[in-house]
Amino acid sequence: MPERPRQAGLYRPGAVILAAAAALSLAACSGQAGNARLGTVDASGDGTLRIGLILDNTGQQAFLNASQLAAAKLAVREINAAGGHKGRPVELLPEKISDDTAAQAKELVAAKADVVIGPTDSSRAPGAIDVLANAKVAIISPANAAQGLSHYRSGGYYFRTSAADVAQASVLVKLAKDGGARTIAVVHEEGSYGKDVSVAVAGAAKAAGLGVVSDAAFTPGQAQQAAAAARAAGPDAVVLVAREGAQGAMAELNNAGLAGGKLVLSDGAIKQYGSALGSKALDGARGVLPGVFPSAHFQGELVAVDPDLKDMTFAAETYDAVNLAAIAAASAADDAGSSIAAQLMAVSGQQGTGAAEVCRSYKECADAIRAGKPADYDGESGRIGFDANGDVTSANYMVFTYAADNRAKMSGSEMAARTGS
Repeated sequence: MPERPRQAGLYRPGAVILAAAAALSLAACSGQAGNARLGTVDASGDGTLRIGLILDNTGQQAFLNASQLAAAKLAVREINAAGGHKGRPVELLPEKISDDTAAQAKELVAAKADVVIGPTDSSRAPGAIDVLANAKVAIISPANAAQGLSHYRSGGYYFRTSAADVAQASVLVKLAKDGGARTIAVVHEEGSYGKDVSVAVAGAAKAAGLGVVSDAAFTPGQAQQAAAAARAAGPDAVVLVAREGAQGAMAELNNAGLAGGKLVLSDGAIKQYGSALGSKALDGARGVLPGVFPSAHFQGELVAVDPDLKDMTFAAETYDAVNLAAIAAASAADDAGSSIAAQLMAVSGQQGTGAAEVCRSYKECADAIRAGKPADYDGESGRIGFDANGDVTSANYMVFTYAADNRAKMSGSEMAARTGS
């Protein structure tokens, strides 16, 4: 499979962030009440803040573990250098790599974890949430993107520092509009990812004053009919929402005369295609990947932790998750998972009393809290602002533009308010 673009090690895997709706228990998805935030809770911690990691990347995606581990180690190191939690060192529990997230969660509960960072794969999140939420352990995933997790029943213990897939919709529409389009056709791969994002794109297009003249679904390897429907509609641009079937869909769109600058690609479709597609098939096409380009300072700090680190995917989101957990514990003056979960919205800047003090490190936030000011942490991944579902309320995206060789380079960045409910 062709590689995705890499920018200083950034990578967004197509197979890792699976559309998880099929794996989510229908009984567990019951609207906003299932993930309602906790109110004020009584202190019940033992005085030591323990942070666990669920590293569930195996096989071809195993490299993703290193970036998350390095980021967690860096954050804990800085937190402890700033005095730790209530004068005691924060503990990062020993890591284990396994795709059995429920088993990892049980081991972390036994190790007295107060908060757990992970998992990566959306389809494995329910297994971890069920165990950890029942044990009153806060969960912050740095990578889950499936829309269905917004309403997964966690009792208020589940959060994520990565945006849901649908958040990209307004950016995809903006790219089309900035390119001069007044009408768009949507071609989407069947499944929850394609359906959810395509619905969000239609809504964003309407809000932006663009007409959606066609929306056709396809299964991987069977995109000819969808491409023909898009061509018949005569759109100014085509938004392709796909993962596994992206390359085949591009080939069919190219055959239908819809190629190059007419194409806007979802995050699942961004790869370095090169000679795998016809000459200039993607020349001028644009697309997005979630996240921000890591600062040189942050990259250097991570490499200092792990000199062999080659990829920094989810590092910023993991680093921010650890910091938020510690800041929430500082705000609550308690390390229990329920206390952390109850404070995460406030310290992320989404609620609180008085004017919050914007802070960009654990030390800055802890200093603000000691001074009696509400803390609002804005970290390496940008502004967070957890909503009532534990989702971030804004999302950063890197924009990529393809050249005649069907290879993409980062060409800009966009921020989008989270869409969906």
